[in-house]
Amino acid sequence: MASTDEGFSATVAAITSAFGDATRRQIYLFARERQGVTASEVADHFALHPNVARHHLDKLAAGGYLDVYVDRDNAGVGRPSKRYLSGAGEPTASVPALRDDLLLALLGRLLAIVDPVQAEQIAHEVGAEYGRSLALQMAPGDAPRSVRSAMQSVAHALTAQGFAAHGGVAGLPNTIVRDHCPFGSAAIDHPVLCAADRGLVEGLLNGLCGDSVPVQFSSRARGDEACSTVAG
Repeated sequence: MASTDEGFSATVAAITSAFGDATRRQIYLFARERQGVTASEVADHFALHPNVARHHLDKLAAGGYLDVYVDRDNAGVGRPSKRYLSGAGEPTASVPALRDDLLLALLGRLLAIVDPVQAEQIAHEVGAEYGRSLALQMAPGDAPRSVRSAMQSVAHALTAQGFAAHGGVAGLPNTIVRDHCPFGSAAIDHPVLCAADRGLVEGLLNGLCGDSVPVQFSSRARGDEACSTVAG
């Protein structure tokens, strides 16, 4: 029951992060009605500064509610514009099926016989590859971001993946704290899974910042007080 409650809380956190702003809700509906929108189109329609419109669209994309692609066909002089298209994750209040008992049982048996160092390396590589692919979907063709700006997008992306992530301690702008783990008790039994979480963050930062960003990682499954990441 506790696991279900935590999963529901993580889902609510993800939806609230994406749709807690009234303007952002209207922008999402606006994008759904059209075959893709640009930040300029959203800015004109809602009388917003283009940077504000882009912020709302990027947050919806980071949550998985909008797909992003570079519109090269209609590009004139200058840089091709990004179009945001509805068709990714649909907002829902139901608890996502984050875990499968049979899959976890098989994973547990596998981790019990695989060399721990090798298992951790594989978990990290898989997480990093997935993080880079997410970053590419969120910001195709973008110039590299600062670490501080990227960390905000990373928190949104982690929340959409079930981690209920948010900014951490005051005075530490490059910190992310995760209040929920989608791996559940499997991470307690097999802390090696935390390497996938670490790789996911590093892959996201690598894709968004355009370079490797050092991180300090802590995990409750490994005995730390909180699941958090400090970048830079």
